[in-house]
Amino acid sequence: MLTPSPSPPPSPGSTPTPLRAALYLLTSVPLGAVTLVALLLLAGAGSALAVLVIGVPLLLTLVLSGIPLAALERRRLRLIDPVPLADPHREPPAPGLASWLRTRLQERCTWRELAYALLFAFVLWPLEALAVGTVLLVCGGLIGTPVMMAVGGDGEARVLKLWLADSWPEAFAVLVAGVVLLPVQTWPLRFVARGRAVLTRALLSPPEAALDSRIAELDRSRMRLVDAFEAERRRIERDLHDGAQQRLVALSMTLGLARLEKPAEPLGGLLERAHEEASAALVEIRELIHGIHPHVLTDRGLVAAVEDLADRSPIPVDVRLTVPNRLLEAVETAVYFAVSEALTNVAKHSGATRVTVTGEAAHGRLAVAVEDDGRGGAVADPGAGAAPDASGGTGLQGVADRLSVLGGALLMSSPPGGPTVFRLEVPCPPADSRT
Repeated sequence: MLTPSPSPPPSPGSTPTPLRAALYLLTSVPLGAVTLVALLLLAGAGSALAVLVIGVPLLLTLVLSGIPLAALERRRLRLIDPVPLADPHREPPAPGLASWLRTRLQERCTWRELAYALLFAFVLWPLEALAVGTVLLVCGGLIGTPVMMAVGGDGEARVLKLWLADSWPEAFAVLVAGVVLLPVQTWPLRFVARGRAVLTRALLSPPEAALDSRIAELDRSRMRLVDAFEAERRRIERDLHDGAQQRLVALSMTLGLARLEKPAEPLGGLLERAHEEASAALVEIRELIHGIHPHVLTDRGLVAAVEDLADRSPIPVDVRLTVPNRLLEAVETAVYFAVSEALTNVAKHSGATRVTVTGEAAHGRLAVAVEDDGRGGAVADPGAGAAPDASGGTGLQGVADRLSVLGGALLMSSPPGGPTVFRLEVPCPPADSRT
């Protein structure tokens, strides 16, 4: 059986029906008038009270006034444009009013929305009122002629201030003309509303809206590369574990049995050294397998794997990591190796006596911090938020690159005298299924 193909979705800026166009323009008039009054009051009161503390919040409210207006305009746009307009604002990195204000004031879309509010208040709604008012005045004046004649009581009515209707047949003829003219008059409102919708979409869309599909595809490609990289790591680990390691185990056992035969002294010494070399190679390959992808990370998750790192660290490590659910394998692997690199650097360079690993997953992001009590001075530019210095080696740069692929970031603070804080943040969607 052949199924009909679905109809294509409507494109942005499609011409709306006359009723929807009229409703869209009609609702613009009171909204624009309220916006104009609000902007004037905020600007006047904020400027007058600028010398006082209360004037600063008023002026700040004026700057942010475009945000609620833009949110309402995106909803109102659905009257004539069925394609939704996405909210361009991003989530603040931390809860609280200060973080929200700092994020909003740094966004370009906040200032674009303020410009839209000013344009809407001073230009757009008066033009829309003129367009809608013309239709209402002409058609309403014609349709209301019999009413005006009945109310006047003198048997006549002036039609649109242009001519005088002095009989009931003439009055009703004018009414019929008004009814016939109403759809003709409202037809141009469709194109006015369409132009208004196109302007609204252009001003309230993110500047990079045209690249959204390309960015989404790049994100998907990037995640596919990450998954392929992790799959290759797991293949190498499996080959080493099932191949080279088992051969070394067999070799070590064979050499051990040969030593038990107690051959002549020269050959016995060679066998003993060969046995020691095979044992050392076996230890190294086990460490290599663990470094490629530890089994504890796959079997028990990130918290257990970090605790295992802490147990094997030469410096005492306190772990206070809260991750309620399993995360995507790529996220867990990236965070694990980032913490591993941080603990390795602490052990090699910091001179610390204690390390603390803290972290929690909240608001869709995982934040982990590794802090030591060492001598500090690990980055060229101390101070909070300094980026890792790639000149000191490729380890931290590799960690930063791995986190960047997942949409995360690496921050480091290490003033002379310490403490050194190694902090990472990465998006952490829960893993619905793990392969």
